[in-house]
Amino acid sequence: MSENQTNSPVQEVEQDINILKKDRLDKLAALREGGFDPFQTTKYDVTDKAADLKSRYESDEAAAIAEADGDEEKLNAALETLHGNIIRIAGRIMSWRDMGKANFIDVRDSSDRIQVYVRSNDVGADLFKEFKKKWDIGDIIGVEGFVFRTRKGEISIHAHKIQLLSKSLLPLPEKWHGLKDQDTRYRQRYVDLIVNPEVKDTFVKRSMIIREVRNYLDNLGYTEVDTPVLHTLEIGASARPFITHHNTLDMEMYLRIETELYLKRLIVGGFDKVYEVGRIFRNEGMDTSHNPEFTSVEMYQAYTDYIGMMDLIENMYKTIAENVCGTSKITYQGVEIDLGKPWERLTMIESVKKYAGVDYNDWADDAAARACAKEKGVEVEEGDSATKGHVLIAFFDAFVEDKLVQPTIIYDYPVENSPLAKRKPSDPAFTERFEYFIYCREMGNAFSELNDPIDQKERFVKQVEAKRAQGANAEVDEDFVTALEYGLPPTGGLGFGLDRLVMLLTDSASIRDVLLFPTMKPIPANSGRPTKENDEE
Repeated sequence: MSENQTNSPVQEVEQDINILKKDRLDKLAALREGGFDPFQTTKYDVTDKAADLKSRYESDEAAAIAEADGDEEKLNAALETLHGNIIRIAGRIMSWRDMGKANFIDVRDSSDRIQVYVRSNDVGADLFKEFKKKWDIGDIIGVEGFVFRTRKGEISIHAHKIQLLSKSLLPLPEKWHGLKDQDTRYRQRYVDLIVNPEVKDTFVKRSMIIREVRNYLDNLGYTEVDTPVLHTLEIGASARPFITHHNTLDMEMYLRIETELYLKRLIVGGFDKVYEVGRIFRNEGMDTSHNPEFTSVEMYQAYTDYIGMMDLIENMYKTIAENVCGTSKITYQGVEIDLGKPWERLTMIESVKKYAGVDYNDWADDAAARACAKEKGVEVEEGDSATKGHVLIAFFDAFVEDKLVQPTIIYDYPVENSPLAKRKPSDPAFTERFEYFIYCREMGNAFSELNDPIDQKERFVKQVEAKRAQGANAEVDEDFVTALEYGLPPTGGLGFGLDRLVMLLTDSASIRDVLLFPTMKPIPANSGRPTKENDEE
């Protein structure tokens, strides 16, 4: 480097980290030379968690004060009894205050942070010397001692014994500023969880939500099943698949873009109610509500229709919110969302008339619909071949979706964009399909399932032709058509993105905030930090 060259802030941080890492490696080497390797520790018997200790001590102390009734001697005796209860915790050192022969450290376990008082006279002079010289913030330790309250009123542990369980070779982010960079937080979620403990709450709540989804469906008599992730053909659906190769069979295979067709095969086979909580893979763009790998919940029920699925999902969301959040009224991004109030239900025609002031029924034919779109400045992807149904969908996208803040069900979709839904007997140009929207975001999709194998085959063929025109190697799923030929009973089906539900109930702005390890573009060696554009299309 020439005299005029200076390091960038990122390079300076990296140099500082390298220096600190070398210091910690030197400490590890010194520990090993002294006959102790922290990485050889295989077990530590933990008796308590920090949060439980603090809560229990608060309760026991309050009981002792009440029982003493102002008698100081009696109170001191009761507290001494509490101090005789020996506990063992394990966790990570998060901060350190050196006061000579007595040190205070904060230790965080999976439940909370608790202060630990470490004194030379208690743990031994030799170990205390090693503790101060060779241990660091970030190290994982075991502590044995008793719980007490300091003169400043903080519930703490008075350590009798301490043990180094694992050495941290990298420093934690700086105490006061923490880990704020969003890109780094997503890439190094393990560090994010260490220094931003509130992040863990989101994923604990995610686990609760998944459990509540299962409980709700199980209580309705649904059976949870697993269907294949690897598919042998690319179907004609609009989503692009990830393609892989099976060496033994010497053939291309496709990561699933949905679980629908296999689940409906099971309804054909005699299951009345099935569902799957499964990973889905779509080789498409990424933004705040899309990740290439995500979790969906799909359910199918024989002998019901899309109205039955409307009732199911509305009650499910209300129940899950009450069980997870304690209320059906939640706040999302500063807006109160009422999941308990009856959801508004509008046909797509009604919604476009309400928000765009345009009535589908006024269009005499396809040409009139296209002329209306041109007049209103609505772009229709199909151009001169656009039907009334295509134009209606375009108006919905342009004028309606961004108005649907409170839970709203939009139903009766044009057949043009509903290849798996049953046509409405009263109007074959439309299907018995609905989507529901919350905070201007589509949250789920449902049908009265198409069970006519002849109609289904025709729609599949059109889908495949459209995909092949785009260069895809799509095929008709003939086996699914065969399944329908054996007879699919009238069936209602519904699918929703679990991640979007978690976003809603945890007030998370981005899908990456509710995925422990979201998809990220790797950082090329020696290229510096990636830009946002590298990760989001």
